[in-house]
Amino acid sequence: MAGRRRWSTEEILDAAAELLRTSDAESFSVRKLAAALGTDSSSLYRHFRNKTELLRAVADRILLAAMEGHTSEGDWKQRITSLALRVREAFGQQPQLATIWGLYASSGTGSRLVMEEVLQALRASGLPDEEVPVHYHRIAVLIAALIASEAGAGAVTPVEREQGMEHFRVAVLGADPELFPSLAHFARDIRPLGADRRTAFEDILAAQLAHVEATFRPSRPTDPGA
Repeated sequence: MAGRRRWSTEEILDAAAELLRTSDAESFSVRKLAAALGTDSSSLYRHFRNKTELLRAVADRILLAAMEGHTSEGDWKQRITSLALRVREAFGQQPQLATIWGLYASSGTGSRLVMEEVLQALRASGLPDEEVPVHYHRIAVLIAALIASEAGAGAVTPVEREQGMEHFRVAVLGADPELFPSLAHFARDIRPLGADRRTAFEDILAAQLAHVEATFRPSRPTDPGA
């Protein structure tokens, strides 16, 4: 009798990513993945010690894809913005995995490449070294939160999206001005959360980077004629 097929690490990650397209981190299990591959869980534990390690590896592949071909160009703010948009786009193609990234922070090569680029950019900004880790953490949390939020909206079906829009219109345009005076006043200008997400992403990130810039004064060469 022929033995069971031996699956490579990459094949296991491919199958896990595919399974996660139709499920989430909570319902995902090594047992379900093994069943999809036609094998038993023990064969997968030869590659990954547990579910968390497997999910981290899946998320890290998205970061690796985002960093593929990436070049550091522009000033420090442009570098961070470019990187953030690349990561956003990569997870946008597989939105279910964005939540995985937020829940199970990767520590693989992809993650380290992203961290290195952000840290290098912050050092190039002129920040003192002792302040770099603090601002790195805030930027990382912001980017991860924005991408996870956007991914959650992207996972909504067209029917659910239209139902949500209808509820939004009723709630906002039909707001009682006596109970919600400000909402009624701005009703025709308030937009749903799903509108212009890329612009909102860039604006929020730009505001954070401007805050970083406001905390220091980049060193300038001394004018010999001064």
